[in-house]
Amino acid sequence: MANSTESDGSSTPKRRLFSRKPKPAKGPKKTGRMKQISEVFKMTRRNDPNVVWIMLLAFLSIVAIGLLIGFLIQNWITMLIIAIPLGFLAAVFILSRRAERAAFSQIEGQPGAAGAALSVLRRGWILQDQPVAMNPRSQDAVFRAIGRPGIVLVTEGPSARVKPLAEAERRKMARIVPNVVVHVIESGRGDGQVPLAQVAKKAQKLKKNLTKQEVQAVNKRLTALGTKLPIPKGVDPFKARPDRKAMRGR
Repeated sequence: MANSTESDGSSTPKRRLFSRKPKPAKGPKKTGRMKQISEVFKMTRRNDPNVVWIMLLAFLSIVAIGLLIGFLIQNWITMLIIAIPLGFLAAVFILSRRAERAAFSQIEGQPGAAGAALSVLRRGWILQDQPVAMNPRSQDAVFRAIGRPGIVLVTEGPSARVKPLAEAERRKMARIVPNVVVHVIESGRGDGQVPLAQVAKKAQKLKKNLTKQEVQAVNKRLTALGTKLPIPKGVDPFKARPDRKAMRGR
């Protein structure tokens, strides 16, 4: 027997003709912009105590310049109203830059940090989350990104140890896509290496050699040949990730 929605024994209360609709249950509140900035500020201050004074100096400098211009044009009230928001924006901009450095300092030295450094690249890049080459013993790794400059390989580990790994991967890429430029960026603090916070910037500055369509074609070629590397047990390439909240201010 089919259940009827009009059954006398129904526990669902009936709505009257002019009664208001019940309000839908509220979902989890979204984090406000100011709360997000507050969380980023706290994280940054823990790693960079000087950020407070630098932000304050930037804010006060903008306000002082605004007041000076206001006195010169004999309209300091208007200039103060303009200078305060500009000073706040300058302080937030400095916070975003310092927050990025703080986020990378937290993951530096962890497995997968080089891959995390690539994750902040802007649109137009195709990233390989997992390393494309790895030494299971030392956990030295090579991560890959494909963009208009070509193929970018980012190494993770001491230069002397990881260079042969990167060179082997570069030769493999040259065989699969021979007409595509392959760049190698060594991440780290050693001689000739690039700090994590600068990896994405260095990749962005490379000369463009491919069109958008060619980038997609190269990615399809590599994907079709199955160049993904099986990850050894105990190695989590997703372990190291910068705080995304710190990156949103960029």
